[in-house]
Amino acid sequence: MSTQTQEKAPLDKATMRQIIARRVARELRDGDFVNLGIGLPTEVPSYLPEGVQVVLESENGIVRAGSSSGFSDAAYVVDAGGRAASCLLGGAFIDSATSFGLIRGGHMDSTVLGALQVDVHGNLANWIIPGKIVPGMGGAMDLVVGAKRVIVAMEHTQKGAHKILHECTLPLTAVACVDLIVTEMAVIEVTPDGLVLTEINPAFTVEDVVAATEAPLTVSGSPRSML
Repeated sequence: MSTQTQEKAPLDKATMRQIIARRVARELRDGDFVNLGIGLPTEVPSYLPEGVQVVLESENGIVRAGSSSGFSDAAYVVDAGGRAASCLLGGAFIDSATSFGLIRGGHMDSTVLGALQVDVHGNLANWIIPGKIVPGMGGAMDLVVGAKRVIVAMEHTQKGAHKILHECTLPLTAVACVDLIVTEMAVIEVTPDGLVLTEINPAFTVEDVVAATEAPLTVSGSPRSML
């Protein structure tokens, strides 16, 4: 099977990110202790449903991490991705050992992060970008085995190439760790019996999603709208 596919109705990057972040936000519950990966996952808090507040942990040592908005005098505070950040009322700055104690100790309700590849077994590859020099997988390997739930937020394909595969071809971050995949096209659950398509973006058909996915998909009845 070719690793190339054509998307039916290309969406611009901003729209795709909004669709994914908004849908992921609905997975979080009031009071959840959550770690967000760099990039797209950091947009999730902007779409939390009314009445839902989560405690964000930045692995570099901020509990109740917030944005830099309104904190112009604290530009020296950054999150794990190096973006300007803040520590909200009731939060704390902690050292790296304590931060990873929280992560490795199973205290994290959810972690949301991007991926280069996910496969039918829930294996995750998200740290080596082919052709580029990278410093290592960082805290992702700890987060995906320490969190109670792992949500991958990513574009469904990369320049037409499949990202949801039979087997990951890049070095793994962790094995059998992914619980849910949210893309601009669909919501896919990772189960012991394989990948299950549960929700779909109405801009696409089930056939579109299947064509954009190398791994086999089980379709759960008539998939609900993810919007």
